[in-house]
Amino acid sequence: MRTTEYGIQQLMAGWFRDEGLVSDSDPNVSAAENAGNPHYLPTSSASRTIGPEELVLLDLWGKLDDPGAVFADITWMGYTGRSVPDRYSRAFDAVAAARDAAVALVQRAAAGGQVLRGWQVDRAASSVLRSAGYGDHILHRTGHSLGDAAVHGNGVNMDDYETHDDRRLLPGTGFTIEPGVYFDDFGVRSEINMIVGPGDATVTGPLQTGILALG
Repeated sequence: MRTTEYGIQQLMAGWFRDEGLVSDSDPNVSAAENAGNPHYLPTSSASRTIGPEELVLLDLWGKLDDPGAVFADITWMGYTGRSVPDRYSRAFDAVAAARDAAVALVQRAAAGGQVLRGWQVDRAASSVLRSAGYGDHILHRTGHSLGDAAVHGNGVNMDDYETHDDRRLLPGTGFTIEPGVYFDDFGVRSEINMIVGPGDATVTGPLQTGILALG
């Protein structure tokens, strides 16, 4: 029996329904070269088989079906083999370091009562990727606001790539940190969610430390 991107997507969408979660779109499952396209989304008519020894990107977002509930949006990486190739691991390590640099900046600013703007968070992450030699493979901003009506909210984005977002990260701000690098044959991304409080900033879920070997 074939395992397809669309089949896994629909399986996860069913789990969302079972847990009482809602979303504005089905999740993304992209393998190999499709993971190199950050705007890819499988459909019933456009999907590929997931084979052995392939990189797989899972991007999923949803929220409780309650008034005022806000979306969560995360991305994790897996590999359908026993040993992740070095090329993939090196790219993921750079992405994780960029993610962690952005998180650390937000937490320092919140703890110190410092003004921090969206573009500064993007630059903290992208500078790590550029220093690691991946500057030409950055294809999107570092993060976006999280909303209640849609996963992409209308608040401050972590963006010095598509725009220069000069808005401040005020207490109560929720957003993603999701640096990624993309190639013709694969792509990697790590995505987590943060919320800024009065005097602190919190990552709301686990941090992926390496690509998961699924073989």
